[in-house]
Amino acid sequence: MFIHTHLTENILFSQPMENIRNFCIIAHIDHGKSTLADRLIETTKTITERQMKDTILDNMDLERERGITIKSHAIQMDYIQDGKKYAFNLIDTPGHVDFSYEVSRSLAACEGVLLLVDASQGIQAQTISNLYLAVELGMTIIPVINKIDMPGADPELVEDQMMNLTGCKREEIIRASGRTGVGVDEILTAIVARIPAPKGNPDAPFKALIFDSLFNSFRGVIAYYRVIDGAIKKGDLVKFFHTENVYSADEVGVLRLDMEPRPEVKTGDVGYIITGIKNSKEIKVGDTITSAQRPCTEAIHGFEDVKPMVFAGIYPLDNDDYADLRDSLEKLQLNDASLVFEPETSIALGFGFRCGFLGLLHLEIVTERLEREYDMSIITTVPQVSYIGYLTDGRELVINNPADMPDIQRIDRLEEPYIRAQVITKPEYIGNIITLCMDKRGILINQNYLTEDRVEMIFEMPMAEIVFDFYDRLKSISRGYASFDYHRIDYREGDLVKLDILLNAERVDAFSAMIHRTKAEDFGRRMCEKLRELIPKQQFTIPIQAAIGAKVIARETISALRKDVTAKCYGGDISRKRKLLEKQKKGKKKMRQFGKVEVPQEAFISVLKLND
Repeated sequence: MFIHTHLTENILFSQPMENIRNFCIIAHIDHGKSTLADRLIETTKTITERQMKDTILDNMDLERERGITIKSHAIQMDYIQDGKKYAFNLIDTPGHVDFSYEVSRSLAACEGVLLLVDASQGIQAQTISNLYLAVELGMTIIPVINKIDMPGADPELVEDQMMNLTGCKREEIIRASGRTGVGVDEILTAIVARIPAPKGNPDAPFKALIFDSLFNSFRGVIAYYRVIDGAIKKGDLVKFFHTENVYSADEVGVLRLDMEPRPEVKTGDVGYIITGIKNSKEIKVGDTITSAQRPCTEAIHGFEDVKPMVFAGIYPLDNDDYADLRDSLEKLQLNDASLVFEPETSIALGFGFRCGFLGLLHLEIVTERLEREYDMSIITTVPQVSYIGYLTDGRELVINNPADMPDIQRIDRLEEPYIRAQVITKPEYIGNIITLCMDKRGILINQNYLTEDRVEMIFEMPMAEIVFDFYDRLKSISRGYASFDYHRIDYREGDLVKLDILLNAERVDAFSAMIHRTKAEDFGRRMCEKLRELIPKQQFTIPIQAAIGAKVIARETISALRKDVTAKCYGGDISRKRKLLEKQKKGKKKMRQFGKVEVPQEAFISVLKLND
């Protein structure tokens, strides 16, 4: 589990505070954050050559398969410059818009950032939004142009973009390549020179900010924190501000490739604590840890509570697994603080949970992690955004689930969430992108040229329209050259209806969706067609209907499995065959009254992929 002792022999256990540097790497998705982190770890000889592998900080199978970082990863490195020994605490962050909450938490534990931009792609939407996050927190920014060895690289042009965006001087920008290791020494020197040492009072009462946590089945909950003031020793009694519970620090240490125990973790350091907590609800990301004997007077201003964008029901395939699913979600929530869930019931699916996610990729990742890491067999319902309903009696109602929608006569108006979307692309794709956004009920607010061949467009559009297939279509119409970022702005009134799917005249609440009236017919028709393909034939005819209230707007029929009842009839009067067929018809009619339609799991999942 722990790093071999020959690596730790030369480590100075107590680094003076002025020799500590806490920083993270921020960039758009696929601009080479994890590869550059590899080169920094390799150059500082934090691990042996034998332990080295590509994207070493991405320790989830899912991250390696998809080639993306999902979780922020922390590691401590040693660096010697001019005979001085420095401790670098690096946090690698995700680049996808769905995981920007991870980025904001990582930034709270740092003093500086490496802002990475791909030399061939230039500045993208996520680059800008991550930069604004860092500027808001008053961080030192070191601009780095990565992938200068790529065939399509144009460092001069990207330098001009960086200077326009950050207001830095040309000589402050470092050119590097995460693949070949060019410029890595320059980056390490700049970290020492430009990023300030952490501020804090070593003599004050112990105070630390929890920025991440995970569940270990052998050791309980492990919390990752940044020490703001004071120090923590093994065996100290600590108090968590959120719950006010007191625990003993069974083990403290720093995060190298694995967790490395230390007798003490001091001001400015990033470390971990194991207290033997088994209940995942007792630790909250953003909480403050302090000493129980000598507590600090006020908690650190943590992070804003995350606001989920997309809601979906997650149900166990077997209702007996309900308690296991709840435990799995609680453990997953420790490692992914942006996941929120509450219990709910469905007529079709039994007991499950209504979960809130930051986006569709986040939903995909959570469901996949539940299946892989916790061995859960689950069904996911149609994703929805959160709506606000104003009733005729003046009450306000938050609708996260179509089943919560009150009777149409009781509703005065419905409001849906709107986002401000930022699209950066090449000029030749402007027309296609505007057409796509207009189709999604978007309004073009602003358009400006960042450079000659890069245009920034700002749209305001309903959140519900980007949940399904917007990102994929944007990438395909721009041949991969468009980048996209968004944030929620407000709620606006919309002509929204509840669309129900009926199988054999019974409503299946798992397929219900809130949708804009103009899109309802098309969506309903596509749902019916998809379900007709997926539901196997039964002994009786099954009508599949899409309805708004009592009005059916689309229909498909699954024909019955038919046994050849006339096979034994040879020769003779035609009335004999007719009699047998009539008997069969009556039997089918009777079966339809009592028959239950079995819906396969694929049907629930494929509804998410209507445009495939």
